[in-house]
Amino acid sequence: MIRLFIFIFSINILNAQSIEWISFEEALKSQKETPKKILMDVYTDWCGPCKLMDKKTFQNQDVADYVSKHYYAVKFNAEGDETINYYNNTFINPDYDSIKKGRNSSHQFTKFLGINGYPTIIFISESGDLITPVVGYQNPQQLELYLKMIKQGDYMVFSKPDDFEKYRKNFIPKFKN
Repeated sequence: MIRLFIFIFSINILNAQSIEWISFEEALKSQKETPKKILMDVYTDWCGPCKLMDKKTFQNQDVADYVSKHYYAVKFNAEGDETINYYNNTFINPDYDSIKKGRNSSHQFTKFLGINGYPTIIFISESGDLITPVVGYQNPQQLELYLKMIKQGDYMVFSKPDDFEKYRKNFIPKFKN
């Protein structure tokens, strides 16, 4: 009986899906071979809601499975020192201080994206165009709405602000919390 439990437990662990985070550069390169939208988690090291979203939302099996299947997943430290090349522009963080603990200077790419709150999820189309930011902590069911709406292209038919609100009210989440 114990062996059977251990065997089943081992299979579940092996089958458990987790999000494979890649760099923005890798995602843009992968899009050229296999077009998929990009989900970019823009975070900071000091952000409590960012850490909570990592633990509660991105570790959720339904979220991990859906993101892994339909998106290239990118983690981007909004105050890090990564070099980003996007649409023939190079973005850096010239004031980054590697010794500094806690808050650091904002990356040029963070400013370019217009991000002023964390966490922010940025959705990017298969051709590399920005779709929309989603600012703030999202639990699995809240994120499900955006994941499915953007993956399916439903956002493209919205013509007025009320359209999204109607979509949100009619959306029935299926992800477990």
